[in-house]
Amino acid sequence: MRILVTGGAGFIGSHTTVELLKAGHDVVVVDNFSNSKPEAVRRTEELGGRPLVFQKVDLLDREGLDAVLQRHPVDAVIHFAAFKAVGESVANPLKYYHNNITGTLALCEAMIAHGVKTMVFSSSATVYGDPSRVPVTEDFPLAGVNPYGQTKLVMEQVFRDLYRSDPSWNITLLRYFNPVGAHPSGRIGEDPNGTPSNLFPYITQVAVGKLPFVRVFGNDYPTPDGTGVRDYIHVVDLALGHLKALEKLTGSTGCRAYNLGTGHGSSVLEAIHAFERAIGRPIPYQVLPRRPGDAASCYCDPSLAARELGWKTERDLDAMCRDAWRWQSQNPKGYPED
Repeated sequence: MRILVTGGAGFIGSHTTVELLKAGHDVVVVDNFSNSKPEAVRRTEELGGRPLVFQKVDLLDREGLDAVLQRHPVDAVIHFAAFKAVGESVANPLKYYHNNITGTLALCEAMIAHGVKTMVFSSSATVYGDPSRVPVTEDFPLAGVNPYGQTKLVMEQVFRDLYRSDPSWNITLLRYFNPVGAHPSGRIGEDPNGTPSNLFPYITQVAVGKLPFVRVFGNDYPTPDGTGVRDYIHVVDLALGHLKALEKLTGSTGCRAYNLGTGHGSSVLEAIHAFERAIGRPIPYQVLPRRPGDAASCYCDPSLAARELGWKTERDLDAMCRDAWRWQSQNPKGYPED
């Protein structure tokens, strides 16, 4: 198959593209480099062992999308491209609503114009809001508690309505929990702009000396050690979930959502201690007050993906930390600037 990957130079997009290339698919990547670097594309080709087609295009550029699909007809789309920082979405909601939703609408219009009706969508566990219990299953109530999560929720609704209007669409909504780690080669990984907002890249930057200590927001939650519990999933396991979703879509129609996670949670302190094992030395941290809106515990039930996609995670927390550290230690400043 020839697959269009939007946001294919980003963290999850680059790892998924590697696995697509290794599986023998032809890949067309579009990215505007708003939160990624050209070097990621070069390294993705290197790891995938095959060339890809890259086009620098913003999804808000409908004419640019049409030109890509005209020159490079595709069978399916994996849609990653979106702004993703929760804090920034709260500070600048219009930026997020415009980019994430309008860009998705332009992509859908371009797909329709070029006869492409197969989509794997990068959704998020944020569509569950603050779940009342765990583990989270796909039939839980949906609620966006911040503008970023709300854009994912709206985009999911767009795809459900699109399928209702035309049942020949094949759409899979993949709700990620907490993607972490890096490719085991250390060649590609997470390279956030500015100070990281997520725990794992923050820990790695403390470990490499870029930041002084890890901020632990709250140690008085009703969890085993008092710190927040999350479902961390290795990015390579997550990437392989997209290949399984593509296989499921072949020859079928529908619009179905799946949780992608390990099915168990790890606390902030457990993650820090796992990193300490990976690097062989202590990682400094400080406990700060809770952040408003943070849930005590959030992890998923991934059994639907296991049953229907034949997918499950294979890499544990220690592997996530080892691979994240290999990436950060080999690339202390992230990808080089062009």
